[in-house]
Amino acid sequence: MKLTTLTNVSVDGVMQGCGGPDEDRRGGFERGGWALPLFDDEAEAFLAAVYRRADAFLFGRRTYEIFAGYWGAMADTGNPIAAALNTRPKYVASTTLTDPRWADTTVLSGDVTAAVGELKAKPGGELQVHGSGDLVRRLLGDRLVDEIILLVYPVVVGQGTRLFPAAGPDTALELVDSRSTPKGVSIQVYRPTGRPQYATATD
Repeated sequence: MKLTTLTNVSVDGVMQGCGGPDEDRRGGFERGGWALPLFDDEAEAFLAAVYRRADAFLFGRRTYEIFAGYWGAMADTGNPIAAALNTRPKYVASTTLTDPRWADTTVLSGDVTAAVGELKAKPGGELQVHGSGDLVRRLLGDRLVDEIILLVYPVVVGQGTRLFPAAGPDTALELVDSRSTPKGVSIQVYRPTGRPQYATATD
């Protein structure tokens, strides 16, 4: 399966608390809810199309619990995101979750890298990771990500957890698609292509 990550980020790279003010207050974060005022119809249509093409979903525990509490309670609403999440297999990487209550959930409690490698080895389809910053950073470090989708919102949050850490693996990216929505959300689709090339000193 192809592994795709999708992350909502601010211009300064913050991914924390994009959905609402109380979504994630870890570390005293008080600026949640920065994405929704800029989430227009075009961004919604793009996101719905991404969810529709998913064959399975992979989450870190925190994102899984947020999604389960919100989308898991929205069955039979006609919402395409809820429909995808509630009818397709879900995997959650966690060493502490033992009793997942969201239907069709499998807990990956052992070697996550090996388990994701096995999922990717299945024929066809798309395995999607939404949010789940810690997990995404690990998957990128393990070179398991096939496509990176970033929805970049025209706002500087100024604090919060960032998608890419101050120090981490370097990755070259090929820009596959780029567009912007009426409210200025920049949708960028990238394909990792190995390590970057660096300029060398010349005479």
